[in-house]
Amino acid sequence: MKAFLVANPKGGSGKSTLATNLAGYFASRRHDVMLGDIDRQQSAREWLAIRPFELPTIDTWEIGPDDIARPPKGTSHVVLDTPAGLHGKMLDKVLKLSSRVIVPVQPSLFDMLATRHFLEALLSEKAVRKGKADVAVIGMRVDARTRAAGELERFFATFELPVLTYLRDTQVYVQASGAGMTIFDLPRSRAERDLEQWQAIIDWAEAGDGKGD
Repeated sequence: MKAFLVANPKGGSGKSTLATNLAGYFASRRHDVMLGDIDRQQSAREWLAIRPFELPTIDTWEIGPDDIARPPKGTSHVVLDTPAGLHGKMLDKVLKLSSRVIVPVQPSLFDMLATRHFLEALLSEKAVRKGKADVAVIGMRVDARTRAAGELERFFATFELPVLTYLRDTQVYVQASGAGMTIFDLPRSRAERDLEQWQAIIDWAEAGDGKGD
């Protein structure tokens, strides 16, 4: 089983957008994918409730901030969405379920400051230090033409971590999520640019056998 943890302590960093679309990709490949949500707002679970039944299936299981249960047997891929303020014992619990960690970061000073402390704590976690969980970062809602984009790139350069891609700020994600969909459920002509940006994420997610297999 491959298990992906999407985490950042900063609220509004794009975690749910990233988690739902990653689950949507695995579902589009006909994997047995489950999307877990330990955020008290339960955004991912509510999104699943409006997902059209005719689309590729994404399941969930009972999970909460005090009960980080393992997904059912037979699951091939797991994507775990997490709450703001993730740290300490909770971070340790979810890392034990995960083989790969994706940290989304927006190009703002406050996001970068919050993420710096989180990445330092994450990299000091036993599971990461011992190579049981790979970590990568992604720029979210980035306009490459702005100064903020350059500052985010310089921020990423201070860490020895793979920068998978920079996802643009677009209403395509908003419109898809509002219909219980992902960019992988849309006609390619409507999301072609976004699918191209996702290719690096897909390559990283599919690489190797995965430590959780």
